[in-house]
Amino acid sequence: MTPVDPEALADVAYGIFEHSLNRGLQTQGKYLFALVEGRIDFKAELIVIFGKFSHEYPQLADVLLNRFSDIDTIFDMLCNGEGVIPSATTQTYWIVQDSPESAPEAIEDENAGKWLIFQEPGLVDESWKKVRNATVALNLGISAKVSTSKPNPESRDSRKVIYIYTKNWADETDVMRVRETLRTLGFIERIGYKRNIETFAGQYAKKGKRVTYYSA
Repeated sequence: MTPVDPEALADVAYGIFEHSLNRGLQTQGKYLFALVEGRIDFKAELIVIFGKFSHEYPQLADVLLNRFSDIDTIFDMLCNGEGVIPSATTQTYWIVQDSPESAPEAIEDENAGKWLIFQEPGLVDESWKKVRNATVALNLGISAKVSTSKPNPESRDSRKVIYIYTKNWADETDVMRVRETLRTLGFIERIGYKRNIETFAGQYAKKGKRVTYYSA
């Protein structure tokens, strides 16, 4: 049996915990980003959610405590922007923000697709905030996500990328509605839209080959 990489396991543990944290907060009508940016104390909620996480995933909880020592360290890290600000996030490759009316698994549907916005690292924080807030306000698609400062071996350059998902790539009216909304947010340069079909097939753009289905 291949030994488990402790760092890789800790990464997985943190990713599952952060997902649990966000879902737990949202069941209370709260968002992590709003608590952090509003400087609202949410340690009590964090402790309760971590307790449930520990009960459901005791081994993963132990892995997290081995990495971070205690819940106070995790709380301080979150207050400093982990999981909220792309440039301040180093524990996960992506920050995800689902629409309040969408299930998390919706972005994995083969009918879904996404607009791709590539950004220089110095611009991504403000751009993500615009997209995130519009997603929560139900003005964009079913979800959005952004790459973070955690070094990703799959990245092909230093730019960051924001995905804005729509439910059905074939619904051109909705796809273009989302594109127009992005223009009102300041994203006026031409961008591409990629279907999950191509993503799941492992197809990526390269010289002489494009995999975007729409471009606007």
